[in-house]
Amino acid sequence: MEDMKIDIQTCRGMDRPMYILEENRLRNNLKTIQRVAREAGVEVILAFKAYALWKTFPIFREYIHSTTASSLAEARLGLEEFGSPTHTFSPAYTDYEIDEIARCSSHLQFNSLSQYERFHQRVRRQNPAIQLGLRVNPEYSEVETELYNPCAPGTRFGIAAEKLPADLPEDIVGFHCHCHCESGADVFERTLHHIEDKFARWFPQLKWMNFGGGHLMTRADYDVSRLVRLLKAFRSRYPWLQVILEPGSAFAWQTGPLVSQVVDVVEDHGIRTAILNVSFTCHMPDCLEMPYSPTVRFAEHMDAPDASSTVYRLGGNSCLSGDFMGYWKFDHPLEVGEPVIFEDMLHYTTVKTNTFNGISHPSIGLLHESGELEVLRSYSYEDYKSRMD
Repeated sequence: MEDMKIDIQTCRGMDRPMYILEENRLRNNLKTIQRVAREAGVEVILAFKAYALWKTFPIFREYIHSTTASSLAEARLGLEEFGSPTHTFSPAYTDYEIDEIARCSSHLQFNSLSQYERFHQRVRRQNPAIQLGLRVNPEYSEVETELYNPCAPGTRFGIAAEKLPADLPEDIVGFHCHCHCESGADVFERTLHHIEDKFARWFPQLKWMNFGGGHLMTRADYDVSRLVRLLKAFRSRYPWLQVILEPGSAFAWQTGPLVSQVVDVVEDHGIRTAILNVSFTCHMPDCLEMPYSPTVRFAEHMDAPDASSTVYRLGGNSCLSGDFMGYWKFDHPLEVGEPVIFEDMLHYTTVKTNTFNGISHPSIGLLHESGELEVLRSYSYEDYKSRMD
């Protein structure tokens, strides 16, 4: 399949911002994920926290069969739009949502023994077929950014081995362990030793093991064969356990850009800023939270400005003073109206955007394999207003 990429001429013909999902790239990722599931004999499911564009679910259903949710809204989306009950985890189920969450879920994992004691009977009354599990904390993670490290000291996620009873409650049939973030198979291999060392004594009491998300198996340098070997070896040691992985980023990794346009160019103290019609805090929040520097097409990232007249800091269009990112060197001076293309902007963006300042929200488009660009959704004043009533 030709590796289609939204072309610059199409981008130059746009006068408003848009996230563009490229179908062929999405399908390539789905084929890799399907291969891992088939060769390793495991289930790989979509985590909505990274990607939830439900109009594309018909494509996903050609390759996977289930999803994972962390809220009532996500659980309903999985059941009503994807078409199957979700694997659900939340650090804090509430009295006013737990019943409906249970009805929408095939699997439900508790974050603590106290949440289990409070809700497990109620959950089973609502859904007698549901499978219950516990989130466990291996107390080991190689995630360096504290904001994303679920195993940092004082974490609110999961139960440490020392706090588990020798005999699990009879209706607990699975463990959920999430401690990765855009990690490689080598990290999983090292982490697996800690998981087994701390929790294998309980495996005979279980039916499934969920290794969570963060397995970036669609990244170009990811060792997929190594992941498959690790999973097959684990299954050979514990053949009664169904193994589940629930990545989010891996599904939407490198599947399309956010196309923006230059609105103005301003300068202060020798810093030239190209102000765009998108916002980092509103439309690319991980750029400020993580933080990481996105790839900008036709531009080279710079650590600091130089004397070149084509080096720009990129600024968002919100009123947040820090709504800007780094420095990029273009091959020509930027002009008002021309596109600035942020690559790889389909995971964790559309699910984390907000309407701060009420600024115009990027549309969402799907670039079909045929080359047709379909606009899936455009946003208006009514979308902003409806959140305030």
